[in-house]
Amino acid sequence: MKSSQKRFGYGLTGQRKPTPYEETQSLAVLAGSTVLMIALLLVADTAAIPATAEITAETPTVLAATPPMGWANWNRFFCDYDEQTIRAQADALVATGMRDLGYKYLIIQECIAPDRDTMGNLVVDAKRFPHGMKSLADYIHSHGLKAGIYTDVGPFTCFSKPQYQGSYNHEDQDAETFASWGIDLIEVDFCNQPDNHTGKELYGRMAAGIRRTGRPMLLYICSWGKEAPWEWAKGVGQLWRTDEDISYQKNHVNWNDIVRNFKSNAEHAAFNGPDSWNDPDMLEVGNAGITPIEARSHFSMWVISAAPLLVGTDLTQMDLETHAILTNPEVIAVDQDALGAGPIRVGDPKDAVEVWEKPLSGGRGGTKAVLLLNLAPRNAVASICWSDLRLRPNARVRDLWSRKDLGIFTNGYSVEIPPHGSVLLKVSGEVLENSL
Repeated sequence: MKSSQKRFGYGLTGQRKPTPYEETQSLAVLAGSTVLMIALLLVADTAAIPATAEITAETPTVLAATPPMGWANWNRFFCDYDEQTIRAQADALVATGMRDLGYKYLIIQECIAPDRDTMGNLVVDAKRFPHGMKSLADYIHSHGLKAGIYTDVGPFTCFSKPQYQGSYNHEDQDAETFASWGIDLIEVDFCNQPDNHTGKELYGRMAAGIRRTGRPMLLYICSWGKEAPWEWAKGVGQLWRTDEDISYQKNHVNWNDIVRNFKSNAEHAAFNGPDSWNDPDMLEVGNAGITPIEARSHFSMWVISAAPLLVGTDLTQMDLETHAILTNPEVIAVDQDALGAGPIRVGDPKDAVEVWEKPLSGGRGGTKAVLLLNLAPRNAVASICWSDLRLRPNARVRDLWSRKDLGIFTNGYSVEIPPHGSVLLKVSGEVLENSL
């Protein structure tokens, strides 16, 4: 982002003059600013929010009915963080209104425990976490949020200098430790995989350890798509990575890598559903390397995919445009739709323009989210025919980014889109009789 752009802060506001393409989208930014100001007034004292309830026998078996949403530190900070960084992000999730839109998980990633004691228990980095992990998890819970933690299937995690403890041969012990800290989600990476052990076996060990604790903690399988977790991981974990990291640079991402992960993730859409979420990796919205137009397309690709929405930027330095992208309730609703359907590509790409649909609940099958995506480095016209969506003529169209009804269109819809831009629509109509 340009340094002259005003950023989100406690009491800071700013509004950028929209480009021609964004004129029809300006309502989203204005609405986001309004939500932001209201949220700031409502969260003067977050300490009064009660901590997460104790686990009872009535705890539901479905832990992730919709894709998990939250924040994680790796994309923006790598290991350049400490407990105060995490506390500040928890504060910001509340102050920006993001918590109330569903961003509940705050995942502490990497560089956590450099050693074990004589009993094999994890020894947390005292310099990074001077008050300990339980104190930090309690702080997260006091904000009405859920705490996530990170480990690895191997004896050590991915960060090599210095090394940090993984959970190999300590799965039960670490699960019990995490439960005692009040953890709600465990992310398990795939570095240093021990010889002669499959990912399915190793993740199964941690899943069994979680069950033994009696605490309902999500298991986030971060195996980068190795060993096809979508084929076996349902019932082991609740979400799993489907490809390599979206970026290997701190606070920077390349557009082509976003598109790569989106497309590879979409190949496994049939496996999407409650407690069964394909993850193309954490969001890079708000980080360097992409334009605001590309950032919005990035978010649109993730929501059409029913992907976990794990924000990876510094929320305390978030500008209003980033805030508007991350907090549009109608766009988020596509991701969180109860049906849990994944993306379906409509027809073949034409001039690098792709059309994707996602069936939505309600409407007797006639309500769909539609993503018109221009992957070309030039302006292009994107078109969709209602018959390609298995709908009868005269379908109703709503632009989800501008939150504006566009009207009823007879046979389809067309729009010109800038390079790497996109349009996200909600299309409602009657299903063709022969399409059932």
